[in-house]
Amino acid sequence: MAALTGLVVLAALAARWWAGPQAATQGVLRRDFVQTVVASGHVEAPHRLDVGALITGTVLLVPVAEGQAVSAGDPLVALDASELNAAARQADAAVGQAQAKLRQLQEVQAPVAAQTLRQARASLASARTALTRSQELFDQGFIGQAALDDASKLVELADAQMRSTQKQLETTGATGSDRALAAADLNGAQASAQAARARAGYASIRAPVAGTLIARNVEVGDVVQPGRVLMTLSPRGVTQLVVQIDEKNLALLALGQGALASADAYPAQRFAARLAYINPGVNATTGAVEVKLDVATPPAVLKQDMTVSVDIEVARRPQALIVAVAAVRDADSAAPWVLRVDRRHAVRTAVQLGLRSGGLAEVTSGLAEGDAVVVAPATLAPGARIRAVAMTPALPASALQ
Repeated sequence: MAALTGLVVLAALAARWWAGPQAATQGVLRRDFVQTVVASGHVEAPHRLDVGALITGTVLLVPVAEGQAVSAGDPLVALDASELNAAARQADAAVGQAQAKLRQLQEVQAPVAAQTLRQARASLASARTALTRSQELFDQGFIGQAALDDASKLVELADAQMRSTQKQLETTGATGSDRALAAADLNGAQASAQAARARAGYASIRAPVAGTLIARNVEVGDVVQPGRVLMTLSPRGVTQLVVQIDEKNLALLALGQGALASADAYPAQRFAARLAYINPGVNATTGAVEVKLDVATPPAVLKQDMTVSVDIEVARRPQALIVAVAAVRDADSAAPWVLRVDRRHAVRTAVQLGLRSGGLAEVTSGLAEGDAVVVAPATLAPGARIRAVAMTPALPASALQ
């Protein structure tokens, strides 16, 4: 009986040896295939704005909070402006004084000068008439030389007074020096008032553009100075994803390529992006290339500096033959091959590969749809008899469409 049992065991072992070892296999499928480059990065606005004060002052009010969305012109920080407002009022008073001086020149001094000039011209005409009469009397011998000289001096005096009055009128005219000086004083006072009002306006710090406050470094009661960053504003606009790509994938990238991304905090909410920038340089330390992707319609959950994962679609093949990369031997060499299952034997079969992504590879020649290839064990020799065991699932679906 023992001998019979031994014979049975030997027969079973012989049958197992004859059938060969078990080998895990996967089928070759025909599917739409997408090659992607996977990377991680963060959310970033195209630029950030640091908001600070232009003057030294004490903070009276901070009406906004970190993370709040603001519109252009919204107040962010209010400083104590009592002294600045007083200086602005004083400058406005100086403007009023300069305006009054110019108006006085136009409405009083100029008309008075014109009237004085008319009187001087009348006096000069009267003096000349008197001189003519004195000359006639002198010629007739009725008056002496002294009287004639007095009449001549009166004419010279009246002429000098008329010329002086005429100059005074000219200085008060539209092109005169007094008018120009008064106008210059007014312009200077207006410029000083404008500067004072502008300086008073610096006490109210407002949002230069619409966006979201991503940092706030000021509180009520702080004394702030020019150069100190009080808030950081992320402007509203195109949201970008900044990711680092291994340089070995650089040849696969091209501007305009589409991508699917998701925030690590919300992995189920995937959104579309498009490759917009490829840095021309490679980081010598990390061997990575920085690329940026535009997000036309970012989801509401997307926040500044969030960590994101991105799958950039670099190529697509409709109805390609797909095999698991794990089944391909010498996949990176010039002559890759697989062990194809053929009537219980593992037959070495040369293949040509195309796209690769997500543990899958496109087979351009050497296999047909429905073929089975050996995935494990890796030490299996070509030509060996095997007992094929199909793996489930047949292929990963990460790159299949």
